[in-house]
Formats: sequence, structure tokens, C-alpha cells
Amino acid sequence: MSLELILIAFGGGVLGALIGALPAFIFTGFVGLIGIGVVCAGGPPTILNDITFGAFLGPHIAFAGGVAAAAFAANKKKLLDSGMNTTVPLNKFQDISVLIVGGLFGILGQLLNYLYSTVWTLPTDTVAMTVVTSGIIARLVFGKTGLLGVRNPVTAEMAATSETKRSILPTSKTIAYDIIMALGLGIVVSYIAIITEIAPIGFCVSAASLIFVQMGFSVPTTHHVTSIAGLAGFMSGSIYIGALFAVLAAIIFEIVALNFNTNADSHIDPPAASIFICAFIIMGIF
Repeated sequence: MSLELILIAFGGGVLGALIGALPAFIFTGFVGLIGIGVVCAGGPPTILNDITFGAFLGPHIAFAGGVAAAAFAANKKKLLDSGMNTTVPLNKFQDISVLIVGGLFGILGQLLNYLYSTVWTLPTDTVAMTVVTSGIIARLVFGKTGLLGVRNPVTAEMAATSETKRSILPTSKTIAYDIIMALGLGIVVSYIAIITEIAPIGFCVSAASLIFVQMGFSVPTTHHVTSIAGLAGFMSGSIYIGALFAVLAAIIFEIVALNFNTNADSHIDPPAASIFICAFIIMGIF
């Protein structure tokens, strides 16, 4: 930890606010793929370790900074339609305070990840854990719906996009769909992670694929599934274990999304929650 890293993290958080949380995360995926290519070609892991997951484009800094800036812009400044909207580049509002909030949460992400990974040495994906923690803090500081959202919509805008009946568990149809999706992705991604010995390769592909979401297409969020499949496959050496944990990650994602992001006014990241919970289990076993 150094002053330079803190200042870099501030810049990463400002970037996340400027271009939006999701676009920043998409950049994480593409730059990660470049870093993986360098490693596969025999080069150093600098791009993958220090840029993709470091103080510049790390999700705990750029994405989390963008999420917090969106929550602030929507709930405190009334500039954005919803704090859940992570696709909008907040540069459009030309508001200095929005950028400062993004930068400050970039610093917060750097400090939290340092605490989790270096001081406490927690056996999990500390970047994902930091993303969740940052999202919770942003909601408690800037939001009005509480940690678990409200049971009934409090505004007409929220009523138009909320469920009429809240659920805490996904439906059997949703679970069945998730199982098939996770099995398919889990098998192929864990196999690739095993033969390349690069666990986050599936995560980067999934993150980059979200560029189609930014374009308006119905592409699913899958980086929690591919991240955990890659980790479990790499650490166990088995595609079957990778696929099994991929299914678990998909189900946890649905539970977190239903309980934290229903009738809420900011984004708490379900994929990140699924990743750090499953990573804790995997690292505990292997």
C-alpha cells in the first residue's frame, strides 16, 4: 500500500464514474483477455495482475466506483433515473461531485481489498468481496430503500419496474435454466482453465461479452459462473467439480439478486457475492 496506489485508485474510480460502471467492467474483460494472451505467449502477468485486477481497472475500483457514483447521482443529485442503472456514462451530467464520489469509492475499494487480502489474508476472492462491501456501503450512505430494499415500491418509477410479489428464492423454472446454463459453461470453462493453467480466462470472456448488454441485447450475466468454474476446475483438476461449483454459483446469484436488488435504489452486485462465497468454499476444500 502506498500513496501512489491510492491516487491511482482514485483515478480508477473517476474512470468508472465517467464511462459508467458496466462499461468499465467490460474494459476489465477485454484488457484481461489481452493479459491472458501475453501470459500464454510467455510474457509477464503484469497486465493481468496489475491492470485488469489492480488499482486501475480492478472491479473493486473502477466498477465499484461507477456503482457508487450512480447511486449518488440518482438518489442525492436526482440526475439519473435509478441508482440501479450501471450502463449510463455519468460524464453526461458534467457534475464534479459525481466524479469525486467515484474516485473516493475507488480509494475505498483499494483499501478494503488490501484489508481483506493482505492484512486479514481471507481465503476467498477478495476483489469480489470488496465489490459487494462497496455496494453495501454505497446503498447505506446514498440510498433510501435499506439493505434489502422495500417490500412495496415507494415511488411510481420503482413500481413500474418492481415485482408485485417479492420472492426470496428463484422459481423451479429459473433453477432448471440456471443448471443447464451453468453445466454447459462450467464444463468447458473448467477444461480450458485446467489445460491453460489460467483460472480467470472464463471470467474475462464473460466480462467482455457484456458489451452486448451495453448495446441493448439480451445477453446473460455469466462471469460468476465462469469465474467459479475456472477456479474450481483449476484447483481440483476436475471438470466435473468445476461444473458442480458453476451450478452452485448460478443459484447463489439468483438468491442474492432477489433479496438485495428487488425494489432497491442502488446496485449490490449479485455476481460478486456469488463469486466470493463460492471461492471461500473452494479454497477451504482445495
